[in-house]
Amino acid sequence: MKKINRRKKTLYIRGAVGISAIALLVAFGIGRFRTKKVDTKEGLLYIEQAAAADISAIEKKIQEMERAEGKKEEANNYKAVFQNAVIMGDSITEGMVEYDILNPSSVVAKIGSSVIDLGDQIETVQKINPQTIFLAYGMNDIRTTNGHAEVFGEGYEKLLNELKKKVPNARIFVNSIFPVQDKVLGEMPEYKTLEKYNKQLEKICDKYQLTFIDNTSLVSEDDYEPDGIHLKASFYPYWLDHMAEVSALW
Repeated sequence: MKKINRRKKTLYIRGAVGISAIALLVAFGIGRFRTKKVDTKEGLLYIEQAAAADISAIEKKIQEMERAEGKKEEANNYKAVFQNAVIMGDSITEGMVEYDILNPSSVVAKIGSSVIDLGDQIETVQKINPQTIFLAYGMNDIRTTNGHAEVFGEGYEKLLNELKKKVPNARIFVNSIFPVQDKVLGEMPEYKTLEKYNKQLEKICDKYQLTFIDNTSLVSEDDYEPDGIHLKASFYPYWLDHMAEVSALW
């Protein structure tokens, strides 16, 4: 994306608005002279003072806009926003590192990861000791548990209890399982139970008083890779925005 020279842009706006303000004030001053006999020096002084006050107000507004823009740019720097957080998950989560959206220290994920076997990942998270942990598991578990959401729930609770022991001060947030495209359901019918797994996650969050992050509405048909399960690089900012907003990382 081509960067805009913000300083030149600001000077242009100031100059254009300043000239317009002075022109209006001059017209206003002339009107005063026509309706009332006023000393010329006094009139010019009035115009100069009014113009200076008007431009000062405009400059203040521009400064406020620049500060707001700066905060927005900082918010979009995901590596900085998530520097004290870790997202745990599978190959979908791993994409955040593959596409260079987050630093490796903010992502603990592996292809094929399931909640029943996360010993190494938990140890890694313990060493990082993040302030915030986002969990993004379930896609592989639907297949390994063959549609039995209760078995998945038991494994998820064990994961939560282990994290609470290893990283007791971390805030934990639970991501929903992303939907898959319809074509996947024909090839792997077990994914027809996906909604049941998300309901199980909601129950667990209620039990442990955790925040459930529902990402279902974030995904559109255009966001999927050809396999109908994994997500394109262009989707990840939407997901990160949602997590950051729900968890108040910005």
